[in-house]
Amino acid sequence: MMSSKKPLFRLILAAMFLALALLLPFLTGQNRELGNMLCLMHIPVLLCGFFCGPWYGAAVGLIAPLLRFVLFGMPPIMPTGVAMSVELAFYGFSAGLLYKLLPNKKPYIYVALIGAMLIGRIAWGAAQFALMGLGKTEFGLQAFLTGAFAKAIPGIALQIVLIPIIVMALQKYTAKE
Repeated sequence: MMSSKKPLFRLILAAMFLALALLLPFLTGQNRELGNMLCLMHIPVLLCGFFCGPWYGAAVGLIAPLLRFVLFGMPPIMPTGVAMSVELAFYGFSAGLLYKLLPNKKPYIYVALIGAMLIGRIAWGAAQFALMGLGKTEFGLQAFLTGAFAKAIPGIALQIVLIPIIVMALQKYTAKE
């Protein structure tokens, strides 16, 4: 009986994570610079990968920036929104896949998270490189390192602190059932 409810439960969770991805950036007041630093849309996408699996995580990551642009006009669709969709799709997918493949122990939550963050940032860089090439704008290693890491240090720190705490807390909750 419980197994028949699991796909529906994952779909409901994914919808909740998508809603959070749309709403959390309002905490930065639509300030693009602050939003780029805190990466609030990334948190629910990563959590979706952990709790719903790689495919739901990828779907929520792909949809969230595009839907947020349609509904609220942010992030700008080209190249930011498209590159962000690629990045977040890889975030959600790789977080879910790594979490599933690695041993179910606390240190591996960090391994899965950091691995997903690196994969997502590389995907963002590749997307930016492709999109900038289409616009005949240069996107080199310095721009990649600045955009993917230097400007995002507060968001990276927030994710590394917050996400494992949430995952571990919910692991304890779900283990009791």
